[in-house]
Amino acid sequence: MSAPKPEILAAFEAAKGFMPVDEGLALYAAALEAGRLGLPLLEVGTYCGRSTVLLADAARQSGTVALTVDHHRGSEEQQPGWDYHDPETVDPEVGLMDTLPTFRRTLHRAGLEDHVIALVGRSPQVAALWGKPLGLVFVDGGHTDEHATADYEGWAPHVAEDGLLVVHDVFPEPEDEFTGQAPYRVYLRALESGAFTEISVTGSLRVLRRTGAGI
Repeated sequence: MSAPKPEILAAFEAAKGFMPVDEGLALYAAALEAGRLGLPLLEVGTYCGRSTVLLADAARQSGTVALTVDHHRGSEEQQPGWDYHDPETVDPEVGLMDTLPTFRRTLHRAGLEDHVIALVGRSPQVAALWGKPLGLVFVDGGHTDEHATADYEGWAPHVAEDGLLVVHDVFPEPEDEFTGQAPYRVYLRALESGAFTEISVTGSLRVLRRTGAGI
């Protein structure tokens, strides 16, 4: 498995976020592999840019670009009163979460701003306007069935042949999951579609290759 340079790994570890290092390294390896297709790498669920650092560096090495989609108001489990809420992400003027400034600082510190296009909006709305193939789609947005399903339905059809679909927070056992099992159900749906074949498992991260049609 290819590893990022120490400064990239340090930027990843310093960024706000929840992805463990081993899963980050697996995502990085998948992004490098997908980058060989010469197509953009897309992430659904930016938060503060922790995983974006890895996708951006892989895109830089591959001569392509990383796209990241988020409305930057936080998903359900990141709102006040939930265990994953960070008060520092709240905009005091409007009283709502706004992770966009932190995300931009993350990219600036990593020196990767030129390799990322931030799509600020809701995933289904952006997906409805998208019309080009993607080398990789990383699904890591909202964890309700509504949002995870919309992310899958909106973006999985754009994964190119031999491209990769990566799903985060896949927990087969209900007691291990903090907000339900929507990512797990999306992962199963992708396998059952016949369009994707699993190629790696690292913690809660699943990497699948597009090997057929029928999504």
